This record gives sequence, structure tokens and C-alpha cells, in this order.
Amino acid sequence: MLTLDLNGRTTSLDVPAQMPLLWALRDAADLTGTKYGCGAGHCGACTVHADGQPIHSCVTPASAVCGQRIVTIEGVGADRVGQAVQNAWRELDVAQCGFCQSGQIMSAVGLLRRHPHPSDAQIDQAMRGNLCRCATYVRIRAAIHHAAAALA
Repeated sequence: MLTLDLNGRTTSLDVPAQMPLLWALRDAADLTGTKYGCGAGHCGACTVHADGQPIHSCVTPASAVCGQRIVTIEGVGADRVGQAVQNAWRELDVAQCGFCQSGQIMSAVGLLRRHPHPSDAQIDQAMRGNLCRCATYVRIRAAIHHAAAALA
């Protein structure tokens, strides 16, 4: 039994310690917004926050994040940065197929918490671990700038 601080709530999950966090979230906690993409930490679809830092949950054992604050796409809108990013995504109609967008949003929120007014280079650097098969990168960058402006 693992106990996680999950989206601001203490949650006990009956999962093996080495189970990837992604599957603990999806299968045991029924939080299916975090997506499985590659299973190797390369595509970013599985991105969540651990103590405010974006991590790839498909390669992170659930036991490795015990004692850390875990936030998923279901909980990221609980503060103004998460809300601003989600609003920007909607307002600029970023998603095409939408599969990668929860991971994209989680990485964008992490970026804006570190750099409230990011340059294009900072955006590209922070988002390079998130792949979008529909190639909405221009809209993603625009949405990050839009969210930054809304937060200013």
C-alpha cells in the first residue's frame, strides 16, 4: 500500500512499489487524464508534477514519489497558473487530436512557474520533452505567451 499526496488529497493506493506512477494514477486512482504515449519517457504524454516539477510518470516508480506533492492534469487548474494555461489552450484552440495535450499543459505550467515571462527559446527548451504528432507547436507556444500575459 502506497500513500500519495495526489492533487491535494492523501490517497492510499494498493499497488506494487515499482509500478510506474502512470499506471498507479490511471488504474488505481482512476485519474485517466495522464496519457500513455511511449512508455520510455520520450514523448511527454505522461507528464505530471512532483513537488512542482514536471516528470514523466511512465518511467517513475510510484514509490519514488511518496512524500511529494503529485499534481495531475485533473488537479492542475486548482491555482491561477494552471487556470491561465488551461484557459489559453481553450481560447487559442490549441488541441487538434488532443492526446498529448495534458502532458503539454503540465509542462507549460511548470515552465510558467519558473519563468513567468518566457522567451521563445525558454519555451522551446521547456517543451522539447513533449511531442505532438499533430504538430501544434506554433499554437502551443502562442498559448504559453497568452497565459503569461494573462498572469502579468
